[in-house]
Amino acid sequence: MQVSDVFRFKNREIRALHLTWIAFFITFYVWFNMAPLASSILKSVDWLTKDDLRLFAIANVALTIPARILVGMALDKWGPRRVFSVLMITMAIPTFVFAFGDTREQLFISRLVMSSVGASFVVGIHMTALWFKPRDIGFAEGFYAGWGNFGSAAAALTIPTVALTMYGGDDGWRYAIATSGAIMGLYGIFYWFAITDGPTKDTHKKPRKATALEVSSYRDLGLLVLFTVPMIGILSILVWRIQGIGYIDTLTASICYTAIVVVVVYQVWQVLRVNLPTLKKGVPKDDRYPFSSVAALNTTYFANFGAELAVVSMLPLFFQETWGLTPVTAGIIASSFAFVNLFARPMGGLVSDRFGNRRFVMLSYMFGIGLGFVLMGLLDSTWPLIIAIAITIACSFFVQGAEGATFGIIPSIKRRVTGQIAGMAGAYGNVGAVFYLFIFMYVTPSQFFFIIATGAFISWAVCFLWLREPQGGFDDEYVISSVDEAIADEARLRRETEADLAVIFAGSEKVALADKGSGLTVTARFKDIDDLRTALARLGNGSAKSAPAE
Repeated sequence: MQVSDVFRFKNREIRALHLTWIAFFITFYVWFNMAPLASSILKSVDWLTKDDLRLFAIANVALTIPARILVGMALDKWGPRRVFSVLMITMAIPTFVFAFGDTREQLFISRLVMSSVGASFVVGIHMTALWFKPRDIGFAEGFYAGWGNFGSAAAALTIPTVALTMYGGDDGWRYAIATSGAIMGLYGIFYWFAITDGPTKDTHKKPRKATALEVSSYRDLGLLVLFTVPMIGILSILVWRIQGIGYIDTLTASICYTAIVVVVVYQVWQVLRVNLPTLKKGVPKDDRYPFSSVAALNTTYFANFGAELAVVSMLPLFFQETWGLTPVTAGIIASSFAFVNLFARPMGGLVSDRFGNRRFVMLSYMFGIGLGFVLMGLLDSTWPLIIAIAITIACSFFVQGAEGATFGIIPSIKRRVTGQIAGMAGAYGNVGAVFYLFIFMYVTPSQFFFIIATGAFISWAVCFLWLREPQGGFDDEYVISSVDEAIADEARLRRETEADLAVIFAGSEKVALADKGSGLTVTARFKDIDDLRTALARLGNGSAKSAPAE
C-alpha cells in the first residue's frame, strides 16, 4: 500500500478507512474535551476545586480499561459496525450529563462512565483489520490511529474557542461539551448505515467463545491469568484516590475494593472455563498461536500509549515552570507531542510493513522511546528551549511510531480473536496511564521521565524474549486454521438449518435457533392455533424442503 492510496476514495477499503478514523477522531475529541476547559469550569462554579479536576482526569481513563476488554469480546461476537455505532450513541448520554451536571458527584460519575468511550480505539483497529490485507495492515492501522488520535489535540485547540466565542458566558463550556456529544451520537447513527464489517459477509470471523481469550497451551493459560489481574486491579488506585479526596468513606471504599476482587476472580474463572476444556481436548497444531507475543505487546502499549496519556497531561506545566513560559505558549509547545501523531504513527505502521521484520521494528521503536525519555529527564532550565522542543518531538516520534508498530503486529497474531487481543493490548495502554499518573503524584518531572524510560526498556527486554514474528504477517491473506474452517462450516450449516426451519414452520411470525447450555433451542411464534397445527402437520408428514443457504 502506498501513501497516495489514502486519496483513492473510490476504493471501498479506503472509504471504510476514512469513515472509521473520523469516528475515532470524534470519540477522542469527546474523550478529551474536559482538560482544555478546566479553567472555564472552575470559574463558572464555586463548588469545584483543582483536586476535583485532577480526580476527574484519572476517572477519565479509568473505565476505559474494563471497557476495552468488554468491547473486545463484543467485537468478536457482533462485529465492529454495530459495536462502534452503539458505543458512540450510548456515550453521548454521559457527555450530556457531564455538560449540565450541577454537583461534583454528577460530574465525577458521568466522567467515569464517559471514559468508556476510549474503547473506540479497539473497535476501529478491528474494523481496519477486516478491510486490509496483512501486507498493508501496518500503514492502514497507523493512519487510522494517528489521525483519529489527533482528536485529542483538536479538542485542545478548538473547544475553548467554541465555548468562549461561539457560545460565550459562564455556561459556554457546558454547551461546547454537549455539542461534541451530540455530534458523536449523530455520527454513530450515520456509521451504522455507512459501512459493513469487511468487504464480504464472511470477512468477520467469530471465535468459539467470546467471553474470554482463547490460548493454545497451559503455559499460555498461566500467562493470560497473570496479565488479566492488573487490567481490573489497577482500578484500586482510583478508589484509593477517591477516598483520599473525600468523595467516599472507608466503608464505601471497602465495598469498591471487594467489588474489584470479585470482578478479577470472575474474569479469571471465565479464562479457565473457556480454555481448560479446549486444552484438555488438545489444540490442533495449525490453530496454535504464541500468547507470549500478546503479553509482549501488552507491555509495549503500557509503555508507549500509557506514557503518552500521562505525559500529555503534565507537559504544559513542565514547560511553563521550567522555562518560565506563559500558559498559552507552554500549551502550544506541549501540543507538539500530540501533533506528531499525524505522521509518526502511520509511519510506524508503514515501516513495519516495508521493513519485512515487524519484530525488529518493534524492538527499535521501544529502545528509541527509552532513550528519548532519558533525554527528557535530563532537561532543565539550563537547556536551550529550542533543544528541549526538538527532544520532545523526537521522543514523541518514537512513542507514536511504537504505537503504530504494535498494532501492525496484532491483527496477524490470531485472526479469529483479533478483537480480544486488541482489547487487551489497548486496555494495557490505559493501565499504563493510570499507573504513571499515580506515580507522578509523588515524583518530580525529571524523575517521572526516568521512570517512563525504565518502563520502555523493560518492555524492550520482554519483547526481545517473548515477541515472535507473526505468521503470514506480509501475505495477501490472513492465516486460516482448521478450527477457523470448522467454525465457518458450522455457521454455514446453521444458516441452512434456519432456512429449513423457516420452511417447516411456514406461517410463523418468527423462527429462531439459539444456543442454550450444551444444546440448541428452536423457537417459533404463531398467530393462532390453526397456523401451529398446520405446521405440525407438515412436520409430521416430513414435507420440509431444504432451502438454499443464504
